Amino acid sequence: MCCSNFLKIMMFIFNGGIFLAGAAILGVGVWVKVDSGSLLGLLESVENAPPELSQLLNISYLLIAVGAVLIIIGFLGCCGAIQESRCMLLTFFSIVLIIFLAEVAGAVVLLVFKDLANDLLENLEKDVRVSIMKNYGEEQSVTSLWNATMEEFHCCGYRNYTDFEGSPFNNGRGLYPDTCCNISTVAVCNANAAHQSAVVGCFDRLLELLQENSLIIAAVALGITALEIAAMVVSMVLYCRIGNKA
Repeated sequence: MCCSNFLKIMMFIFNGGIFLAGAAILGVGVWVKVDSGSLLGLLESVENAPPELSQLLNISYLLIAVGAVLIIIGFLGCCGAIQESRCMLLTFFSIVLIIFLAEVAGAVVLLVFKDLANDLLENLEKDVRVSIMKNYGEEQSVTSLWNATMEEFHCCGYRNYTDFEGSPFNNGRGLYPDTCCNISTVAVCNANAAHQSAVVGCFDRLLELLQENSLIIAAVALGITALEIAAMVVSMVLYCRIGNKA
C-alpha cells in the first residue's frame, strides 16, 4: 500500500513537471509567433528568399504543438494514477514513448543540420541587400518592416549601416536609419555617426540570440527527457502493481 502511494506521488511530481514544461514551451511558442512577425514580413518582401528559412522561423507552430501535447500527457498521467486506471497508464506510457523516440530523432536531425540556418542566412545576404537598396525609403511596407525589426532587435541592416547606401532613403541626403546610430549622442545619423556607433547587423544579432539561448534550450530539453524517462518507468511499475492487485 505504502509503495503504491509512493508511486502515485512520484507520478504526480513527474507529470506535474511535464505539465509545467509543456505550459512553458507553449508560452514560448506563442511568444515566438507574435515576436517574429516583423522578421517573417521582411523575408516575404525579399525576392528569391529560400522557403526553408521561413520554415525555420515558423518553428513557433512546432513549439505550440509540443507544448500542448506535453500538457495533455501530464494531465493524462495524473488522472491515470488517481483512478488507478491501467488503460490510462498504458496510454500515457505509449504516448510518452512515441514522443521520446521522436525527440531522439529530432536531436539527430538537429545535429546533422545544425549549420542549416546559418548557411541559409548567409546565402540570403545578397537578396536582402538588393531589397534594401531598391525599396527602403520608397516602399512603405518594406521600410516599416525594417524599422520595426531593427528597433525590436537593436540592430542595423543585414550586416551594418552600409547596407542602406544607395537606397532611396540614403540617396541625396546621405542619411541612415536612426537605429544605425546612437541617437542619444548624435543629432543626425550620417555615415560618420553610423560608423562610430558601430551598431551590429540584424544577421549577427539573430545569431547572437540563437547562441545565447542554445544552452537554455538544451538544458530544458534534457530536463524534459529525464522527466519523460522517469515518468515512463514509474507508470509501468504502477501499471504492473495495479494488475497484480486485480
